[in-house]
Amino acid sequence: MSASIDRMNPPTLPDAGKVGYSQISIAHPGSLAFVSGQVAWRPDGTAAPASLAEQAAIVAENLQGALDALQATPDDIVQMRIYATDLRPETQEIAMAEIGRFLGGAQPSLTGIGVAALAGPDLQIEVEMVVQVSR
Repeated sequence: MSASIDRMNPPTLPDAGKVGYSQISIAHPGSLAFVSGQVAWRPDGTAAPASLAEQAAIVAENLQGALDALQATPDDIVQMRIYATDLRPETQEIAMAEIGRFLGGAQPSLTGIGVAALAGPDLQIEVEMVVQVSR
C-alpha cells in the first residue's frame, strides 16, 4: 500500500530517529484507519502470558494481523500509542525490542504512556495505531 508519509526529526527537537521513531509524521491526503488498542489476547481466547516480552510479542502479532487486514505495512503507520502498566526504562527496553522488530525500521510517530491498569488485570501492554490506507 505505502502511500507517502513524510517523517521529520527537526534539529529543534530531540532526535527520535536514533531510538526508532519520528517526532513528526505527515500523512498526505487519503484514508486513515484507526486500529484499536491491541493487547496480549489471542483470537482463540488463550490467557495472556506473565512476561512483558511474551505479551509484547503477541501484541506485535496482533498489530501485524491488523496491518494484513488493511493490506498495509509498518511503513504505513502514521502514529502509535503504547500504554504500559509499569513504564520504567527497563520495561520500556523490553517492550520496544518487540515493537522495534515489528516495525522493521519504519519510524512512525510514537508516544509511550504509563497507566495504572489495562482491560484485564494480567495485561501489561497495549498498543494502538493510526495507519494510512489507500482505498
